[in-house]
Amino acid sequence: MNETTLRSRDAAAGAFPNRTAARIAAVALFAVATAVGARMSVPVPLTPVPITLQTLFVLLSGALLGPALGATAQLAYLAAGIAGIPVFVGGAGLAYLLGPTGGYLLAFPVAAFVAGVVVDRVPRRGLAGAGLLFAALFATSLIVLLGGASWLGIITGDYAGAFALGFLPFLAGDLLKVALTTLVAWRGRDRVLRLL
Repeated sequence: MNETTLRSRDAAAGAFPNRTAARIAAVALFAVATAVGARMSVPVPLTPVPITLQTLFVLLSGALLGPALGATAQLAYLAAGIAGIPVFVGGAGLAYLLGPTGGYLLAFPVAAFVAGVVVDRVPRRGLAGAGLLFAALFATSLIVLLGGASWLGIITGDYAGAFALGFLPFLAGDLLKVALTTLVAWRGRDRVLRLL
């Protein structure tokens, strides 16, 4: 059952007011989860970019909420940080986005949107479907790493170093986050859409 069918059925059942509240709550939940993921950070030697759980929640927001709501959750997270709420790893404020991790953060809404599109388009049937979903979500996670490493290269002037220190050390962790996202999306996407 696709997203449009589920939403049409719920609308016909008169669930619109409840769906609106559920959508607002879901967006807020994933914005908060991304902020919590920022606090779960591990420094990486030789790079200003830590390992965090943020990418997990970025991917999950799109995979479970769909493209628009997933991206909205990440925009809400960024808006909170820009407004001065200390939701980023090292603080808050618009100037923080100009620092070494700004490229990663700005890629969050894009990655969440693409994750939502991927889960909508990839058939979730059989091992082949699971493998394809995993591969597509892993490619989606690279949006964050490429955005971050590119910005790091711009501000340092050392693109090779930015790739070595801002991209490569995070691939293994992304594989684990994508595996978890694949499992959750595989089993939970349709259930969440019934609420939204």
